[in-house]
Amino acid sequence: MTARIRVYGKEAIFTQGHWTCDDESLQAMLQSLADPRAVTEEQERTHALYAAGRLGGLIATEYGWEAAPHPEAEIKMEDFAPARQPERAGWLSFLRRRK
Repeated sequence: MTARIRVYGKEAIFTQGHWTCDDESLQAMLQSLADPRAVTEEQERTHALYAAGRLGGLIATEYGWEAAPHPEAEIKMEDFAPARQPERAGWLSFLRRRK
């Protein structure tokens, strides 16, 4: 039950919640993303796909190496910014008369 990825020309293996890699800096980056709860083969593959996507890498499949898709953003501006008011939109909106 291992998941292999290739990032920056280096291979890394994710198994039982830990990354192993020859490159120490890449291993440190991957360990910062590691999910210790990934215990099944499907969870390991899902986590490896996420990590490879975050770092712009490839993931090993039964058909060879495939580019990992970039994961969806975890934090969106809509979570923090209030909804814009259309009447206040625009560059010189402070010059408009208020009702």
